[in-house]
Amino acid sequence: MLYYLIQFSDQFGALNVFRYITFRTGGAIMTAMVFMFIFGPGLITALRVRQGKGQPIREDGPASHLLEKQGTPTMGGVMILMAWSTATLLWANLTNHYVWIVFWVTMLFGMVGFYDDFLKVSRQDHLGFPGRIRLLLEVVIAGIATYLVMALGKEPFASSLTIPFFKDTLIYLGPFFIVVGILVIIGSGNAVNLTDGLDGLAIVPVMIATCTFGLIAYLVGNVNFSEYLQIHYVPGTGELAVICGALLGAGLGFLWFNAPPAMIFMGDTGSLALGGMLGSIALITKHELVLAIVGGLFVLEAVSVIVQVASYKMTGKRVFRMAPLHHHFEQKGWKEPTIVIRFWIISVVLALIGLATLKLR
Repeated sequence: MLYYLIQFSDQFGALNVFRYITFRTGGAIMTAMVFMFIFGPGLITALRVRQGKGQPIREDGPASHLLEKQGTPTMGGVMILMAWSTATLLWANLTNHYVWIVFWVTMLFGMVGFYDDFLKVSRQDHLGFPGRIRLLLEVVIAGIATYLVMALGKEPFASSLTIPFFKDTLIYLGPFFIVVGILVIIGSGNAVNLTDGLDGLAIVPVMIATCTFGLIAYLVGNVNFSEYLQIHYVPGTGELAVICGALLGAGLGFLWFNAPPAMIFMGDTGSLALGGMLGSIALITKHELVLAIVGGLFVLEAVSVIVQVASYKMTGKRVFRMAPLHHHFEQKGWKEPTIVIRFWIISVVLALIGLATLKLR
């Protein structure tokens, strides 16, 4: 909303600052972070009172979790989405169609996750939302978002897949691109969901990936930078940097309460929403495959589950001591802070590799 103040910049020159994406991104970061610090403690208290026993802990998970994490409230994603949406609506240019696509993908994925968390808490079991119904809802949301992204772009570029490290290579997919978009968005959402298993494990890699894609969105949406870097120019994507800034601020505020020992868990409400947001931004900026690099940690976590399930069904043997991957290292005797910090380091390295694809073409 503050973007509209530029209409009065002729009378008040100082208001011209609201034209700049970088300024509004900084404002979004601070707004979301301050929101979390002010309202976070009260929201956590309210969730703890309403949930009683907190998030149910899986009995087949690590034994230490039954002792250390029992009674911790979940649905922390509600806090993140409240701070993020407030900052986004306050600082983003709301006439930008891409802003609304990312906004609604994030919020709708968050609603699906919220209902899943609600069922788990109210029933005190870890089953939650029936998998097929949940997946169907995610497919519908992602499918509509992909269609809108294609409609806003220019053909054949809008229906093509770009390849990292190659400046002119495009793979035209036509209508099949909708399938790719669905896979990117729901794959990202569920991969982040699988990663959210230890205190602080998911939120920091999400922030790292978000910062990376905030920069990518800014560069892709700037005709001068995109020409210099020889990357594909997508008008309007620069505004997504403000959305990424809002999430960075909300994530920093949430980490204050989610750091070990966590006062609250993100839950499916947060992990599905944040993963969906990353997937939709990657789709809009035409960096779908770069997301697999930048979010490589999430990919590893998801693949570990797929491999574990497939191996057990086909051979009756497990590849990992426990899946997802972070539980495997817990079973090997690694301490939780060690796993979390090392996974953060891996995320930083992968983000740097992802950014290198912008220049190495």
